[in-house]
Amino acid sequence: MRKKISSFNNPFIKNLLLLQKKSKLRKSQEEFVIEGLQEISYAQKAAYEFSQVLVCLDLFDSALDLEKFDCGITEISLDVFEKLAYRSSTGGLIAIAKPKDLRIENLRLSSKTPLIMIAEAPEKPGNIGALLRTADAAKLDAVIIANPKTDLYNPNIIRSSVGTVFTNSIGTGTTSEIIDFLKNNNIKIYAAALQDSSSYLAEGFKEATAIVVGTEHQGLSEEWRINADKIIKIPMEGQVDSLNVSVSAAILIFEAKRQRQLS
Repeated sequence: MRKKISSFNNPFIKNLLLLQKKSKLRKSQEEFVIEGLQEISYAQKAAYEFSQVLVCLDLFDSALDLEKFDCGITEISLDVFEKLAYRSSTGGLIAIAKPKDLRIENLRLSSKTPLIMIAEAPEKPGNIGALLRTADAAKLDAVIIANPKTDLYNPNIIRSSVGTVFTNSIGTGTTSEIIDFLKNNNIKIYAAALQDSSSYLAEGFKEATAIVVGTEHQGLSEEWRINADKIIKIPMEGQVDSLNVSVSAAILIFEAKRQRQLS
């Protein structure tokens, strides 16, 4: 028989609310919350392990067989679901999952000429989500976050990425660790920066390539510029000299994809 919860004061529900808000708690409990049928389906396909699935039968209208989840299923009332959920259009489903170890040493590349996007120290969940959506759209071989400032299992990242945090192959590490990883795998580094740079349109990205972007305000650290094979920029004709990081990454990534599709 399924467990049923209809009270906000249930200790399990109180813990879930804290789990959504506190990165330290997610790390200590080694659990995070996924909201939404699509996002949960992506995590399931990516072989994430679920510890609990919560369903609100008042909203759940899917052919998905809940019994296929190898974990406990708990029915929650509409009131409890609305307390937990950020959105109303998530199919009445919430899951608690176990995180994966995203350290760079665990990243495996299947292509001999991978195309990788690297973002140094992104902080805003919306930007990270947009970067992950771009990576998924381009079907990149990997996304690497250098010096991460934000927990990638933050509900805001899961939501803004529309679940592509689960569809991408992701690695994290320090800038030094990632540069070593790229050099050990003979991957060329194209660092996006304004100083001493050439137009990205003058470069070729058909070999093993890592395109590295920094934040709008800080840009890339000197370590990336020193170790880059090429420093590239997007020529701009207006008053501003920078674009949103996710926009810049998309322009560079899809030029690399265009070149590769021509070969």
